[in-house]
Amino acid sequence: MFKTETLSNNTILITGGGSGLGLSMAKKFASLGANVAICGRTEEKLKRATAEIREAALADTGSEIDETKKKNTQDNERQSGSKEPKFRYYVADVRDFDRVYEMVNQVTEDFGSMEGLVNNAAGNFLCASEDLSPGGFKAVVDIVLQGTFNCTHAFGNYLIGQKKTGNILNIVVTYAERTGSAFVLPSACSKAGVLTMTRSLAYEWATYGIRLNAIAPGPFPTEGAWSRLIPSKKYEKKFLEKIPMRRYGEHEELANLAVFLMSDMAEYITGECVTIDGGEQLVAGQFNFIDQLMSRDKLKKMFKMMK
Repeated sequence: MFKTETLSNNTILITGGGSGLGLSMAKKFASLGANVAICGRTEEKLKRATAEIREAALADTGSEIDETKKKNTQDNERQSGSKEPKFRYYVADVRDFDRVYEMVNQVTEDFGSMEGLVNNAAGNFLCASEDLSPGGFKAVVDIVLQGTFNCTHAFGNYLIGQKKTGNILNIVVTYAERTGSAFVLPSACSKAGVLTMTRSLAYEWATYGIRLNAIAPGPFPTEGAWSRLIPSKKYEKKFLEKIPMRRYGEHEELANLAVFLMSDMAEYITGECVTIDGGEQLVAGQFNFIDQLMSRDKLKKMFKMMK
């Protein structure tokens, strides 16, 4: 349904874009004509991801991959006036307010403008809430809620200052709005805050032509999150059984939804949260069923082994 130029003339920054769903969205955006910037804390991961994004874009557009271009450093990729999509990475911790502002300035300087932001960076782990430390709670909230605020604040002020319109897409969770979820208290609290931020700013910044929306994904297997949240095959089987469609989400499905919300096809949609979970949200609390598998003592021992 999309054309190769669906996102042309857009520069989109994706936080946590070096792996998982962030990387999947980055590849899709690039294949549809967007300039793509990704950020994260690990440079080697970002380098590999940027190469994957470039290759995916060239493959989807039917272009031959120029091996010389692949080997170019980022400095050589700065080609002012070039009409070809550009792909770059930025080493940044979204928790660092000053670094985030510096990064947004770098993106706009490198690409000439910035039209979109996807707040995807996150952290999560399973823990009985009575055993949760202040540091553990703060670690997740600082990445998810504070980090989303930092990036949104920097990008929003850029758009307002430049009198530009733009789009912000926040990745939340299915349990952020109504149910919450046991055993992932920091995530539930911080993602609920992100969803409220989305709706608050959608109203406040509509006057500037800035749209804010959210996606609430159900289970989409990723290497990082899966290792922290799916402790065993027995658990995975139970997890799958409570999804009405009896399958996990495909990354392409979420990426397609993200493209639509970031594109001109969704210009009248703001303040919305779209759930994509195969019906899983109809079972309250994504992780609530865990204590049905074993005793609380065994559950706590398993959580400790996963750290």
